[in-house]
Amino acid sequence: MHHPDVCIAGAGIIGLSLALELHHRGVRVTVLDQATPLAEASTAAAGMLAARDPHNPPQLRPLAELSLSLYPDFLDRLHILSGMRVPFQTLATLQAIPPNVPNTSGELTLKDLAHLRPALNPGDHRFILLDEYSLDPRQLATALLAAVRTTTIDLRPNTKVLYTRPVDNSVEVSTPAGIIHAANFVDCTGAWASTTSHLPNIRVTPKKGQMLSVSLPPSFALKLVVRTPDIYIVPRTSGPNSSRAIIGATIEDAGFDKTVHSADIAHLSTLAAALLPPLAHAPQLEAWAGLRPATSDGLPLLGALPTHPNHFLATGHYRDGILLAPATAHVMTQLLSGEAPSIDLEPFSPTRTRITP
Repeated sequence: MHHPDVCIAGAGIIGLSLALELHHRGVRVTVLDQATPLAEASTAAAGMLAARDPHNPPQLRPLAELSLSLYPDFLDRLHILSGMRVPFQTLATLQAIPPNVPNTSGELTLKDLAHLRPALNPGDHRFILLDEYSLDPRQLATALLAAVRTTTIDLRPNTKVLYTRPVDNSVEVSTPAGIIHAANFVDCTGAWASTTSHLPNIRVTPKKGQMLSVSLPPSFALKLVVRTPDIYIVPRTSGPNSSRAIIGATIEDAGFDKTVHSADIAHLSTLAAALLPPLAHAPQLEAWAGLRPATSDGLPLLGALPTHPNHFLATGHYRDGILLAPATAHVMTQLLSGEAPSIDLEPFSPTRTRITP
């Protein structure tokens, strides 16, 4: 019988970041993953730290800002443990703003955008320039996994959670390899959370996103993210994937199907080329699909299940798992340690009333 202080289900960016934070505090941690660590949404993402995206729910802002403030220390810890430095790829985002947003001093005019022509075709879009970082999730995943493996964290791939049940003041976790009794259990299984945990009010559903990468033309040194409601283009400026750009992404209700459809990829390519004409003939390098864990109100689930105070949720991060990983690890560690969290977690309570989008 195995008796960790905390058993985490899900070895994605959220689960492993939480495991490292708990380990840093001296907590004994076991992490279970039904397949391969960091093989799902964590490495399918584009890597935008889009805390100020105007399309985000406003309730997300405090958690997002907290995460931005924690990111430098988070990356430093990964570097110390793994020896791998994860750089920021871009430092700014050209963001299209919705028509109903009033003019602001930060809005860019066509004159402001003139230096980007003929690279940029703004069309009917209005833009603002955001101070916003991006990074390469594949680099992040490599460093995070290497960091975890330098510790005593018990990481178990290919170990599915069959069921959990409360036993006295602990949680019994059943796996094909046997039973684990943990003082606390945290469900970080992303799009699979509704099958791992019996959620009371809000379900977590997969939202499929297809995307692609292209090789940037040598004459087009894109150094910032360009994002509209229909498309985003995220360049890689350093590391093993430099001189390419990530283009995404569809938003689909397709269950757990990750099939890539050539027609959808072609449509994304067309949208990207319409916005940035130099991409019209950029060679495609890859195409893939990921499953975002979505809730009905677009906010993550952070906290304990009402049915058992030792069973916690840290899931439902939708498009912002990379951004929110450090803050999620921070506040969940505070909850598990009996401390008051740094921000109000009421908007993310698993017991909140379901909201129809």
